[in-house]
Amino acid sequence: MFTGIIEEVGTIRSISTDRITISCKEILKDCKIGDSIAVNGVCLTVVEFGKDYFCADVSKETYKVTAFSDLKIGNIVNLERALTLSSRLGGHIVSGHTDTVGKIIDINKLSEFYEFKIGFNKEYSKYVAKKGSITVNGISLTVADCSQDFVTIAIIPHTFDMTVLRVLKVGDNVNLEFDILAKYVEKFLSSSDNNSITVNFLAENGFC
Repeated sequence: MFTGIIEEVGTIRSISTDRITISCKEILKDCKIGDSIAVNGVCLTVVEFGKDYFCADVSKETYKVTAFSDLKIGNIVNLERALTLSSRLGGHIVSGHTDTVGKIIDINKLSEFYEFKIGFNKEYSKYVAKKGSITVNGISLTVADCSQDFVTIAIIPHTFDMTVLRVLKVGDNVNLEFDILAKYVEKFLSSSDNNSITVNFLAENGFC
């Protein structure tokens, strides 16, 4: 599990359909083989590392369902180590499993802030709510506005400057992970054993 708080931006040293090597530094301080590291929001397992890099295997499925196919040598990526029991949950609960790939529709600079509009398949709209949480390339963000097939997100200067958001442009693809709590709520509501759980019940107890 992760929090969506990016610890470091790394650089792609090499990438193929089955392995990725990333140059980095800070995130390797307590690294060991088998550790989980989220790369642009995708949970990968460290299989090799040195003083300034780590390698992870990439399955064909992961390569297919994420924006990894767009990455090239020299590109930067967001990095986050897995959550520990002593960690602060500064963002929200992130699994590191990409739900879908979204596309940046528009980027606007509003004074010191930035506004990103990201399109996605409307089948996922049920997991998005205004003021709710969403993960974009591994970054825990708050939904400013949403529709059936897009989400708008306000980005503070610190997040923009310290993540890959600073190099993204209109037309780029991004990994999206929707709030895991929304998926569990959907599961409960669709279960025949949970007829007592209604939308009113969830609203009264602060879930929606």
